[in-house]
Amino acid sequence: MAKVNIYTDGACSGNPGTGGYGAILVYTDSDGIKHEKELSEGFQSTTNNQMELLAVITALEALKKPCDVTVYSDSKYVVDAFNNNWIDGWIKKGWKTAGKTPVKNVELWQRLLKAKEPHKVDFVWVKGHAGHDYNERCDTLAVTASKGPNLKTKVS
Repeated sequence: MAKVNIYTDGACSGNPGTGGYGAILVYTDSDGIKHEKELSEGFQSTTNNQMELLAVITALEALKKPCDVTVYSDSKYVVDAFNNNWIDGWIKKGWKTAGKTPVKNVELWQRLLKAKEPHKVDFVWVKGHAGHDYNERCDTLAVTASKGPNLKTKVS
């Protein structure tokens, strides 16, 4: 399996408000050549958590074959859902939280589960706005996308 590092970030001005996501996929081929692919998109009305989720989803969906993936995100919401097995509990409880309230963004969580299915995926939390080069670049991509001229109307 190819090893791919994915860096992601979401941004939102207002919550909800205009927002965007940024993702960078980094892969080193068998010749030792490093490849990077940047993804970003902006939306008219969204939330920060939706953008954090969509960054990871879009990056995983961009992979063309099963990969060994490490996702680096500054979103505790995304990282802890997998590393603390929250998502398993939500599924067992019919997409309800421990407090028996509906999980927000269920459609995006389900899309994320489907996108990660063919891959081996590990999630790593990185502190945001702390000088991590890829995280900073993802933040720039997300903020720029959120201010773009062609914002999508619906997060799906």
